[in-house]
Amino acid sequence: MKKLTFNKTFKDNLITYGIVILSFIIVEILMATGHVSSLMKGLLVPLCVYVIVAVSLNLTVGILGELSLGHAGFMCVGAFCGAFFSKYFQNTITYAPLRFTLALIIGAVLAGLVGLLIGIPVLRLKGDYLAIVTLAFGEIIKNVINVLYIGKDSNGLHFSIKDSLSLNMEPDGVLLINGAQGITGTPKDSNFVVGFVLILITLIIVLNLVNSRDGRAVMSIRDNTIAAESIGINIIKYKLMAFSISAALAGVAGVLYAHNLNSLMAQPKNFGYNMSITILVFVVLGGIGNIRGSVIAAVILTLLPELLRGMNDYRMLIYAIVLIVMMLFNWSPALIEFRKKYSPKNWFKRSKKEVQ
Repeated sequence: MKKLTFNKTFKDNLITYGIVILSFIIVEILMATGHVSSLMKGLLVPLCVYVIVAVSLNLTVGILGELSLGHAGFMCVGAFCGAFFSKYFQNTITYAPLRFTLALIIGAVLAGLVGLLIGIPVLRLKGDYLAIVTLAFGEIIKNVINVLYIGKDSNGLHFSIKDSLSLNMEPDGVLLINGAQGITGTPKDSNFVVGFVLILITLIIVLNLVNSRDGRAVMSIRDNTIAAESIGINIIKYKLMAFSISAALAGVAGVLYAHNLNSLMAQPKNFGYNMSITILVFVVLGGIGNIRGSVIAAVILTLLPELLRGMNDYRMLIYAIVLIVMMLFNWSPALIEFRKKYSPKNWFKRSKKEVQ
């Protein structure tokens, strides 16, 4: 009878899926038994958002090898496009799952298109220049939304970049986007179960892409652009593909984020430079190119400040120490060699040799 064997990649992917599914089951059991506080319940959807956006950025930074500092801008596009659609059709499409699914598709597609349009000029740059330009695009997207006023009445949609009075709507008109005040009254269709499903979909897309022929082409560009081009790989095509898929997944995270809030505003703390850096920290500490590491880092670094809230005087000190320890554990050459040498797999091989 032939023994069923799996390659290392398949096993690693199964472990990643297993960790996510097991975590979901544990959280659901804890919530059912009343062991999760209301504060922690409120963090579950943002936790899913950060996991999705961290995995999506790892596709650009880790797999493609390009440093992007404007990822929060794509998240902003998805959030506002999805929220705008849901609010506009709130009374027309009354079935919430259908409306939310359409909002996800619209947010992902439009964020991906923005990523494609930005990627055409930006991906011709390298290193620090690329990081600076993507940072600028992220800030531009946020600031454009902050000056946008959109309303609807019986005559259709009205647009303005001046103020809400310039829309000239009828008395019964509805203001959909109110400049810097954003969108209010978005249906709260997000929940932890939806976030978990979207995490699994994101992992399936990214892991299958990484292990596909296209993924290997993208990684060859990361490792050596000249060598990849010399064997006929279309550099621009694969760069744009990875960048736009990453942007689309960030848009999905934005839609999930927007439908968890009563009021959505394009502020620096949620869609600005600091958010892009926070997402990048998840990727770097989890391991650049390590998808499972991004998931774990996003969970730990999101929960840690809340778990340490009782230690108000030392909370940020402990947070900083954890960041340093995680960085050393993931990137120290000595510790990398130690983990390889004393991993359970290698330990078993040495033990087997000693017995023989």
